[in-house]
Amino acid sequence: MMEYSGQTRVLVAVDCIVFGFDGENFKLLLIQRGFEPEKHKWSLMGGFVQSDESLEAGAQRVLKQLTGLEGVYLEQIPAFSEPSRDPVERTIVVPYFALIDIHNYETQLSSDYHAEWFLLSEMPDLIFDHNQMVEMAKMRLRYKAALHPILFELLPEKFTLPKLQILYEKLYETTFDKRNFSRKVLSTGLLVRQEDKDKESSRKGAFYFKLDKEKYYDNFEAFLKFIPNPEKFLM
Repeated sequence: MMEYSGQTRVLVAVDCIVFGFDGENFKLLLIQRGFEPEKHKWSLMGGFVQSDESLEAGAQRVLKQLTGLEGVYLEQIPAFSEPSRDPVERTIVVPYFALIDIHNYETQLSSDYHAEWFLLSEMPDLIFDHNQMVEMAKMRLRYKAALHPILFELLPEKFTLPKLQILYEKLYETTFDKRNFSRKVLSTGLLVRQEDKDKESSRKGAFYFKLDKEKYYDNFEAFLKFIPNPEKFLM
């Protein structure tokens, strides 16, 4: 087999920044590292890319190991390649953020992982450069969600407009005008109102909606402008 002579071999890894939403708060799924260096410290879930798989296939494999879920939304963010980022060997890591409906999450883990959901606002200090990866993923998610209907990936099959608004407000750490938000969301034509209501939050209740999956996939790249001036949230 031919090889490039005189070249240094470098390891390539993928790390998954797993975001979830429990109906009230954004959360991040972390694991306790099971080996040195930094054993028992909190970490993103990651692994080395195998010789027979693509970066995304590696991320999907890692995510399935962690959550048992397949077909989860994944998006790549820029690689981290500082030569000293991993004290063991030179490793370039390509991070992916994943969006998971927490209600679909099932514990199908080896006890070695010690996976736990943390409030995004109360995330512990992570190993290596994982804190920077989470921050970069959050900024990318904020920008992408301002333009495309990506946050629906975090919701259960049926949801109310107030819950949808909470989802957006928690991500952007701000409040939106209820009437304007509802008008913008409904104007996309992506939602189908159901006959039943959620009456837990108020006596009057709020209608449930479902996502029109066909329109969602057809119009995913549509410039929806859910959030005006998204650049101001990237500071």
